[in-house]
Amino acid sequence: MPQITVSALYKHPVKSMTPQRVETLELTSDGRVSGDRVLGFRFKDAGDPSDWSWQTKRNFVGLVNTPELARLSVQFDENSRTLQIHADELLLTAGAIDSETDRAQMQQSISDYVLTLDVNPFTGHPERAPAVLVGDGAQPLFHDGVDGLLTLHSEESLNALAGALNDSALDGRRFRSNIAVSGVSEPFGEMSWVGRTVRLGSAEFDVTKPVTRCLVTHANPATGQRDHDVMNALVRHFTPNEPQFGVILKLASGPRLIEAGNALTLLD
Repeated sequence: MPQITVSALYKHPVKSMTPQRVETLELTSDGRVSGDRVLGFRFKDAGDPSDWSWQTKRNFVGLVNTPELARLSVQFDENSRTLQIHADELLLTAGAIDSETDRAQMQQSISDYVLTLDVNPFTGHPERAPAVLVGDGAQPLFHDGVDGLLTLHSEESLNALAGALNDSALDGRRFRSNIAVSGVSEPFGEMSWVGRTVRLGSAEFDVTKPVTRCLVTHANPATGQRDHDVMNALVRHFTPNEPQFGVILKLASGPRLIEAGNALTLLD
C-alpha cells in the first residue's frame, strides 16, 4: 500500500478570496486553522459591523455570488496587519485593517469593483453595499460551516474528477481545502474514512463527514469563469446522493501543527 502524505497546505485569509499555500498549518485549541478565514466582506444589511458571529456565506461577497472574485489576488501580512488586493496586475485596494479610514476605503473599493462584474450580488440590491470588512485578522470565524474545521481532499480524487470533466488542468484550489494528500489507494477513497480516526504527523483527527459542494466549485480559480458543472459531474460519476468532494477533520489529540510532507495513517 502506498504511503499517504500531505502534498499541499492552504489557508484563506479573506473568505472566498485566493488561498495562500503554506508549509505548515497551526491549529487553534478548537481545531480551526490559524489565519484561515479571518476576514470577510459581508453585505451591509447583514447585521451590525461589530457582530462577527457566524453567518451563511450567502451574506458575504463570495464565489457563490461573485465568481470573478477568484481573479483577485490577496496578500495579508499578519505581522503588519495590512491587506493588499490586486485585480490582475492592478492594485485594487490596500490598507491597515486596524485603521477605520483604511477599512472604509477598502470596503468601498471592493464594492465598486464587484459592481462592475457581470455576475454580482449588488445589482438590484443597493441595500447590500458597500460591503463591510469584518474580522480582526486573527480569529478564524468566517467559514462556510459554523464549526470551521479542517477540510481535506486527495490528489487521486482531483485527478479522477479532472478526467470526468475532460480537463487535465483542473485546479484543486477551486475546492478551497486546507489539506491535499496523495497516495490514497483509489479516487474518493477518503470518503471511506468518515467515522474513523487518522494521524497526521503526530496529531490525531476524527474524520467527521464528507464536504457537500455548491456553486463555488464551478468557478475557475485563475479566470473566475464558471467553466465546469462540478456538482453534476460529482453526482453522475462519483457520489450519487449528493455532490461531495473531500472530508472534514476534527482535532482529537496531539500537537496542533500539520506540515507539508507529513504522513497520514488510518488508525482504526
